[in-house]
Amino acid sequence: MLQDILVTGLVNGGVYALLAIGFSLIFGVARIVNIAHTAFYMLAAYCFYTLLTRFNVGFALAGVLSVLGVTLLSLVCYRLVIEPVREHESAVLISTIALGLIFQELMLAAYGGNFLGVPSTIEGVMRVGGVSIPYQRLLILAVAAVMLIATWFFLYRTRVGLAIRATANDLEVANLMGMNVHRMAMVTVAFSVGLAAIAGVVATPVTAVHPFMWLDPLVTMLAIVVLGGLGSLKGSIIGALIIAYVEAITVFTLPEGAHLKGAVALGIMVAVLLARPEGLFGVAFEEER
Repeated sequence: MLQDILVTGLVNGGVYALLAIGFSLIFGVARIVNIAHTAFYMLAAYCFYTLLTRFNVGFALAGVLSVLGVTLLSLVCYRLVIEPVREHESAVLISTIALGLIFQELMLAAYGGNFLGVPSTIEGVMRVGGVSIPYQRLLILAVAAVMLIATWFFLYRTRVGLAIRATANDLEVANLMGMNVHRMAMVTVAFSVGLAAIAGVVATPVTAVHPFMWLDPLVTMLAIVVLGGLGSLKGSIIGALIIAYVEAITVFTLPEGAHLKGAVALGIMVAVLLARPEGLFGVAFEEER
């Protein structure tokens, strides 16, 4: 059981980290609480499913096309729906909730409410310490690790990443220094939704595709960013691992654990809000000291 908890927590933590980092990036740069973030995760899963099962596209090409398509859609949604009301926080929140529900209803109308399955990208299992780990889960872990490293490199070793972090630290100063904050916001939205889309593609073979699959990750993601600190990348990664392992322990040790993991995540979120509202790592993009 211990080995199962360790593996499940690590794999789920990688997927959660991709979602939470993207959510934190959008908030840090554009000050947008994007409730529709996990809806793009759902759309990527549906795109991947459709390309594989209805158009017989290969796994790699289907994954790339799904990520690119959903990323482009997010830019269109940002320009048409979010940017016009960006200065009004309540309007942005309502708009992103509406976007998520629109995507949900569109998928419900197009595919029905059935649970759809996608074959594994890689068949077979590996035995480690007496535990059988499917290659698909190892692939998820590898992709998540690569993307987290790529995110760090992008933000800390490129000029665009420096501009994104500068905008996140102080929007007004970045604007006064001549940075195009609106362009930085669009780049951040594209990068963040791209991470969510990648998570949706790699996780699809081990989870059912359905119109409501964005809701559970939404609750978990909110709990993670509250725990780690909204806008903190380091907090998102550590919070993702904490929540993932707490969920894994709940699922494997309690009789009805699979139905309680969402409640556990919400309980952690409420407890953190009451005890330490700024989360474990404080404000957005707090630099290492």
